[in-house]
Amino acid sequence: MIPFLHASDFHLDSAFGALPPQQAAARRREGRELMFRLADYVNSHGIRLVLLAGDLFDSASPFRETVEQLADALAQMEAMVFIAPGNHDWYGPASPWTSIKWPENVYIFTQNAMTAVEIPDWNLVVHGAAFTGPEQAKGLLSGFTAPDDGRIHIGLLHGEVEPSEARYNPIRREELAASSLTYLALGHIHKSGAVSAGKTICVWPGCLEGRGFDELGGKGFGQGAIDNSGKISMTFVPFARRRYEVLEVDVTGRPPQEAVEAALPADVRQDLYRILLTGETEEEGVDTKALETALSSRFYALEIRDRTRVAEDLWARAGEDSLRGLFLQNLRAKWQRAATDEERGIITQAVRFGLAALDHREMDGTGPA
Repeated sequence: MIPFLHASDFHLDSAFGALPPQQAAARRREGRELMFRLADYVNSHGIRLVLLAGDLFDSASPFRETVEQLADALAQMEAMVFIAPGNHDWYGPASPWTSIKWPENVYIFTQNAMTAVEIPDWNLVVHGAAFTGPEQAKGLLSGFTAPDDGRIHIGLLHGEVEPSEARYNPIRREELAASSLTYLALGHIHKSGAVSAGKTICVWPGCLEGRGFDELGGKGFGQGAIDNSGKISMTFVPFARRRYEVLEVDVTGRPPQEAVEAALPADVRQDLYRILLTGETEEEGVDTKALETALSSRFYALEIRDRTRVAEDLWARAGEDSLRGLFLQNLRAKWQRAATDEERGIITQAVRFGLAALDHREMDGTGPA
């Protein structure tokens, strides 16, 4: 039995541009610390084989300190480590993979074609290839078939299965089936998933840490074992220190802060939240800045967006023979013709600003200007 770990897409030295500079720098430090946490996990769980499927760095020119710390973390692992560079950290003369001496337990695939590393003690062969540029239009698995020699054959690549466009090592299902690999460890897709073709199981574990609101929920790696017959067992291990979450809260008939607090999970101190306020509110809407100030200490980072609509009874005054009535008639007709929620949201804001102007008050509800 060979216990193994499969991870990818660390994206070390990501910019975290949506965060304030101090928090962005802290998150980059956390990424480096994450590597040592991973090493502790490998050693404490008896992992013998580590498969890292590319994009460990966010670019081909990360900070040297980051490269050295990754090497230190990998050296601490009491396991054999294999790396297949991806489209962000592609292998080249000036890449991080050539900038330092890597530990003896680390093997980096450097060729833009499938090559093999034999591990006789385990009756195992690891096949892999590297991106040698930011794109890889030709599928690296194309034309490859592992030999039928009684050994266990697994693969390690960065790429996509059945992509809509051929930019990042496109892999077809028929190529998976023809490969005769027992297991293909894949990177590039930031959400975990798996597919089978022929006798080949192809898994991508997703990114190790979310970096934005397009990477929601728990992130981590795959942990598995290969028995002597080549049978694979696999489980997903959540490992991210922080989660990105989007929470939709209906504030109809309730103070917005009360509605949000009732909808929150018990502990969100480590997490980054985007809260979307929906439902009906009075004409002034929600003071999102004040709400963020009141709640922000509960989160690592918080963003609140007002997606509420004007309460239905506010349109009743559209029948008035007044400037207010004419304004509401015009805006309601546009709202009813709107084709998208985004367009209706813009019209709703126009109603609120217009009514505030007619009443000589500010939009934050503090009273007349």
